[in-house]
Amino acid sequence: MNYERKVEAMDSLAGSTPSFYDEGESRRKRTRLIVALVLIGFALAATWYAFTHRGTGAATAEGADGAAAQSIPNVTVVIPGRVSVQAAIAANGTIAARREMPVGVAGEGGQVIRVLVEPGQWVGAGQTLAVIDRSVQAQQAASLSASIRVAQADASLAQAELERAEALVSRGFISKADLDRKRATRDAANARVRVAQAQYQEAVARNGRLNIVAPAAGLVLTREVEPGQVVGAGSGVLFRMAKGGEMEMLAQLAEADLQRVRVGTRATITPVGTDLQIAGQVWQVSPIVDMNTRQGTARIAIPYSSALRPGGFADARLVSGTAEAPLLPESAVQSSADGNFVLIVGKDDKIERRAVKVGTVTDGGVSIASGLSGTEKVVVLAGAFLNPGEKVKPVIQKSAQ
Repeated sequence: MNYERKVEAMDSLAGSTPSFYDEGESRRKRTRLIVALVLIGFALAATWYAFTHRGTGAATAEGADGAAAQSIPNVTVVIPGRVSVQAAIAANGTIAARREMPVGVAGEGGQVIRVLVEPGQWVGAGQTLAVIDRSVQAQQAASLSASIRVAQADASLAQAELERAEALVSRGFISKADLDRKRATRDAANARVRVAQAQYQEAVARNGRLNIVAPAAGLVLTREVEPGQVVGAGSGVLFRMAKGGEMEMLAQLAEADLQRVRVGTRATITPVGTDLQIAGQVWQVSPIVDMNTRQGTARIAIPYSSALRPGGFADARLVSGTAEAPLLPESAVQSSADGNFVLIVGKDDKIERRAVKVGTVTDGGVSIASGLSGTEKVVVLAGAFLNPGEKVKPVIQKSAQ
């Protein structure tokens, strides 16, 4: 009985073995499938990541290039060329009296008791500028005046005696020799009258020269005398005057510019510190050139103006015919402590600074005397917001001509 049960149990166990093996194989298949799916997922994720980041990088580069292109500003430029303009010569120099008159002591001098004028006043020819004490000289003149009367009395007496002698000579009471002596006495008395008169006139003239007077009409520039001061022939210049108030500018010109200036050349004078423009004319050109500075002087006659002060500094612009030169709008020309300059668009469309010398300023624009050939691209507007080396997009407009 027990043996049969054992046999049945063994048969039962043998019949269940294939089912156990089939379940293990199924598990292994599922594991392999899951691993394959995970690997495929990782591969797909890596592919997606690479694709999306490569697209974002390209878009970023394109955006950067677009932003850089948009940051380059458009700048209006002009190619001025060369046009016919009035040739102007810029110069500077000092203001001076065209005919300066130094006034000093003409007589023997003395103590100044009054000064009648101040610098800046106009005076006429012969007008008294300062009065010198003449109390002693006045008494000397009075003494000489009295000596004239004495001499005249002696002459009258000598004439009367001569007349009486002439009446008696025919009667024989007086000899002809006595008559000749009386005639000589009369002539000597008359001569003494003339000497006394001359001495008196000399004293009057000397006293008249005591006062300091203006030699001609003009403008008083300086005063170097005060009341109480003792002056004489060695006192030097007491007043300086500008004859007729006429002024001039001593313009210093380079040797090359001096050759282009002629007598009669028109000029415009601007005193330093003012916006005043005074018309003048060259009346004399220096015949020599300074060997050290290589400059000469052009003397420009200008009418009187209260803004003109001898010794002061001024700028001059002389117009000497016409010439070919670039013409720019006023907005294109800038100035700094180093002088005038313009901005041009040079190689690779980059801003460059170019120093220029300004010529004539007209309603049509500013002519450039030197610094430009006329073929450059000159920035017209917004020059103050640009820096040398900055890249721009030039937009050419019509020439200033």
